[in-house]
Amino acid sequence: MTTSVKQLMEAANAAVPKVTPAEVKALIAKGNTLVLDVRDAAEVANSGKIANAVNVSRGMLEFRADPQSPYHDKAFDKSKTVIVYCASGGRAALSGKVLKDFGFANVVNLGGFKDWVDSGGAVDKS
Repeated sequence: MTTSVKQLMEAANAAVPKVTPAEVKALIAKGNTLVLDVRDAAEVANSGKIANAVNVSRGMLEFRADPQSPYHDKAFDKSKTVIVYCASGGRAALSGKVLKDFGFANVVNLGGFKDWVDSGGAVDKS
């Protein structure tokens, strides 16, 4: 049986709750979060990223998140709430689903970076 992008997106959206910028601000204020930008480096260079976010492109996510990988990033801590975003929300949903599959219990999808900017969220332009 084959799978389509539509099916992958439906499964991802069912597994990873979508949250608003206001909810993300509250989560960040509580602490113990990883804000994860899964856009490509060129996208981040053009627009900046959420302040203190970690940028790991969608293509490297599994390698950075898996503690057994030689490319593991210690920012990926299963005790943290992971807030994922991209340009419009699709890559964030798929990334969130992968993280859930990897055993990260608390993962949410902010959706698109523009939503954050429009809400007045802090942006790191460097």
